[in-house]
Amino acid sequence: MKSMSNRLFLTFMLLLGTILAVLMIVIGQLFPVYIKQYNEQANTHIQASMSQVMDERKIELSQEDQEALFAAQSMEQEDSLLTFVRARLYIILAILFTITLILIGIISRYMIRNFTAPIDNVTETALELAKGNYRARAHENEYERMIPLSHSINILARNLQDITTIREVEEERLKTLIENMGSSLMMIGREGNISIVNRVFLERFGMQIDEVQGKVFRTIGLPKSLEQFIDHVFLTEMPYRQQIKMEIKQELYNKEVYGAPVIGDHGRWLGVVIVMHDITELVRLEQIRKDFVANVSHELRTPITSIKGFSETLLDGAYKDEKMLISFLEIIYKESNRLQMLIQDLLELSKIEQHGFTVNIMPMGLQDVLIRGAELTAPRLDEKNMSFHVDIERDVQVMGDANRIIQIVTNLITNAITYSPENTTVSIRLKENETHGIIEIEDQGIGIEKHEIARVFERFYRVDRARSRNSGGTGLGLAIVKHLVDAHHGRIQVESEVGVGTKMIVTIPKN
Repeated sequence: MKSMSNRLFLTFMLLLGTILAVLMIVIGQLFPVYIKQYNEQANTHIQASMSQVMDERKIELSQEDQEALFAAQSMEQEDSLLTFVRARLYIILAILFTITLILIGIISRYMIRNFTAPIDNVTETALELAKGNYRARAHENEYERMIPLSHSINILARNLQDITTIREVEEERLKTLIENMGSSLMMIGREGNISIVNRVFLERFGMQIDEVQGKVFRTIGLPKSLEQFIDHVFLTEMPYRQQIKMEIKQELYNKEVYGAPVIGDHGRWLGVVIVMHDITELVRLEQIRKDFVANVSHELRTPITSIKGFSETLLDGAYKDEKMLISFLEIIYKESNRLQMLIQDLLELSKIEQHGFTVNIMPMGLQDVLIRGAELTAPRLDEKNMSFHVDIERDVQVMGDANRIIQIVTNLITNAITYSPENTTVSIRLKENETHGIIEIEDQGIGIEKHEIARVFERFYRVDRARSRNSGGTGLGLAIVKHLVDAHHGRIQVESEVGVGTKMIVTIPKN
């Protein structure tokens, strides 16, 4: 802003210098007239003096001689006087010009600074406000003529600062509310680009903010049912609510989804907002309440019917036939064992699902656990003429409950044996990454359909009901495994191809 005062000062000095230069030129033009008048007066005075001297000394000269003498004297006087006066005049004019210019420059510089300083300060303050620095203030001096402008700028700055503070507080409150709400939230612009997502949404779908922000919602891998719901809200531009079942990372979730258009000022349509409430647990509990009696009755019916039927047959006289008696007693014993296993698994699952259930976590090695699990299931393996393929390069230390992890491994190996044909191989692998120990158990069995993978951890759910029931399975093994893995803060994944086999991957944290 100093350039303004400099330009003004240079302009003023240029104008003043021009005026003074013109004035000097005018004075120079008047100089000959002044000299002529001065010479005439000097000649008259010289002639009078010479006449007086000639009279006093009684010198007689003719008229022509007197005129010649007077002319010579006047010419010599005029030349010397002209040279002297001209030199003195130019010196005086130069000195006066310089002094005048300097004095006027100092005075004008001071006046210009006093005049432009408030304007420069107000301009700098306005530029700072335009940059967003609402803390900038203009100087207010009661002796300045610009005080109304400075005062107005400062009022504007304080108002902008207050508005900014209020806006920042409101934004922080809104951000805190969005980030800490228990439901997933997503706002989509009118072009289909995602503008806002909260932490719950990112955690639920396993995404990072840079993978979502500004992207079209159809390109980030949302479940198809959710994409269809969003399309419906876009097409109708009306609020809409629906319960959606979606699969996320091989797990089924029930969501109550609410969508509504976002209308801005003057009725301008800005996009849609989607809020998803997770009702998976409520639906699960409701389904458990509905299905528990039916499932348990269905599972208990077969062993109880067998025990009752063979007992009645024996009581009707079949006990007299020793061979038939032994056969029926073996069947009754087998079914009672199956009934006992079912009740034990139900009690175990009930215990695990109780609130406050914990595992005794401590440092442990996974190698011994896998070997122990293989030893416990070896008899079942031999019955089907199957073999183990063990791939363990070195032991992996994790934080876990050894007894519970043995239970996990045993259940998974038993399932692999149950759903595999004879003369096949069950592979057991131990791996690790930076944060987790990884157990892989892979079979060469019947495999699982893709749409069934998310349901294999449900209670009483069977991929092949006839085979699992005939093999003595209760349908609760994988449900128990899922709860135990969750209790270790781990994760279980399923990779399967129908007719090729299934791989169970369990990850347990190292610390």
